[in-house]
Amino acid sequence: MLHRVPDTWREALAPVLQTPGARRLGGFLSAEEQVGKTLFPPRGQRLAALELTPLDAVKVVILGQDPYHGAGQAHGLSFSVRPGVRIPPSLLNIYKELEADLGLPRPTHGNLEAWARQGVLLLNASLTVEEGKAGSHSGQGWEPITDAIVRAVAAKAEPCVFLLWGSHAKKKALAVPGLTHSHHLVLTAPHPSPLSAHAGFLGCRHFSKANAFLEEHGRGAIDWTP
Repeated sequence: MLHRVPDTWREALAPVLQTPGARRLGGFLSAEEQVGKTLFPPRGQRLAALELTPLDAVKVVILGQDPYHGAGQAHGLSFSVRPGVRIPPSLLNIYKELEADLGLPRPTHGNLEAWARQGVLLLNASLTVEEGKAGSHSGQGWEPITDAIVRAVAAKAEPCVFLLWGSHAKKKALAVPGLTHSHHLVLTAPHPSPLSAHAGFLGCRHFSKANAFLEEHGRGAIDWTP
């Protein structure tokens, strides 16, 4: 797996990708595919977040839980779907908050690659899932790898913003030693899912707060237009 990791992330991830756990993960994924199971996103897209957002370019981290498990949805970026795919409910609520916070009109597509190319790391805790089975690859070995990704960003000298939506994202990122007492900005809110968005995600103003922090520290605001 290490040979597929983009160069800017390789040094940070090499130790964890050379562990027995990482090798077991690779074996698990191969075995699942060999028995005919469909995994999302497909091979070649599972490290898209790292490919589109080099470590030295990261300004913002948005943590999701696992990829979408419907056909044609997941393409390696948390909350994002390909153009032409119906916008999922959580992303629709993200767009609602963007409109309320920054006055941006709601997009007609769900592709967030434009964010990723500006330094928004759209990371899931697990980078694969079995078709139709949400959370099916949780605990199979992705978590130590994505933990290492979060630690690598937290170790950056440049101030970054961590947007933690939902208890799972909070638990994962806040486990990084010293993150909440560092030079980074950590913002938390309920998950944008329809089940919890009205409990505090809508109205959180995370996008304007992130941009204000980035500009204050000379890093440049994100154009949040997808």
